[in-house]
Amino acid sequence: MLDLQSTCRNFCFYLLPAFSLQAFSSAVAALRLANEVLGRDVYSWQVISDDGQPAASSCGLLVCADSSLLFERQRARRSISAPAVVVVGDRNAPSPHKQLDAWLRECRNRRGSLVGIGSGTIVLARAGLAEGRRCAVHWEQFPMFSELFPSVLAAQTAFEQDGHLHTCAGGDAPFDMFLGMVDQHHGTTAVNRICEKAIACRTRAAGDRQRLPLHSRVQLNHQAVIKVIDQMESNLTEPLLLDEIAGSAGLSRRQIERLFRRELGCSPSRYYLDLRLERAHLLLISSRLPVVEIAMACGFVSASHFSKAYREAYGCAPHQSRLPVYQRKKMRLNRPHENRATQVDRGGSSERVPNCH
Repeated sequence: MLDLQSTCRNFCFYLLPAFSLQAFSSAVAALRLANEVLGRDVYSWQVISDDGQPAASSCGLLVCADSSLLFERQRARRSISAPAVVVVGDRNAPSPHKQLDAWLRECRNRRGSLVGIGSGTIVLARAGLAEGRRCAVHWEQFPMFSELFPSVLAAQTAFEQDGHLHTCAGGDAPFDMFLGMVDQHHGTTAVNRICEKAIACRTRAAGDRQRLPLHSRVQLNHQAVIKVIDQMESNLTEPLLLDEIAGSAGLSRRQIERLFRRELGCSPSRYYLDLRLERAHLLLISSRLPVVEIAMACGFVSASHFSKAYREAYGCAPHQSRLPVYQRKKMRLNRPHENRATQVDRGGSSERVPNCH
């Protein structure tokens, strides 16, 4: 067993504007329960906001801060070591912050660990601290993150550890990520006791998926269709021909089309298009990339083709998805004939595609 001094860990939680209260409390709960199980204060933490004032979470609740960014930078210059810095965000991309980036680089230069939660991972990547590292990115942020930081190994997993860099997608994944740290420091027995206290029936490991498996989400059990969809999801920027996809699945094009209509009620080409449009929608609402670049990133040969397909699927032009919700509602009220869900004919099946809200 390591001695008390070597096992003490101090975490500085920097709260971004509109941070996720769920993610923050999940991380702190794991540390608090670890201290309770171990019978001593092995872990400590403090909360930092930009100006030292209470930080507002995405749900509107305030969390008091112990310190400001300026004070922590000054204190870091007087110390030869650095705490583990946890940047807590939500799903919205934070604005650039040069002072925060500088502090994070200073902490890393002092061999401090860095942790990104939700959009906190964007901050670490923007500061140049995730180059060539594997990072967990929320599936809604994944398209935007992949476009902005191609040199980062982004993954749609619950959490990742790559050396001194820890990242997680948010939600309740921080609980699992911090339990992983406790496991490294104090073993599985301590983690099991924490789970008993938290009524947690299981913990995820680094690299575990964020979302439910495809067959669970859409009640799909045909392995050939699952394999085809996996290929589609992996090739959104440069879409594959259906004949190529069918051949790799060991089936003919006609068999794939018949299976898709039976299992999903639409053609494979329609399903593939919807995947690309979903990626485009996420890029539109989570990034500032030009519409033309988004169209190319999602495999569309022209902006006009993309705009037409997007309007049919979401009921508005691509650029209108970036307007505040109240403005989009006002526009739809002024055009009541466009306030109905679009009916799309998918080879005989009539399917409703949601409006852009």
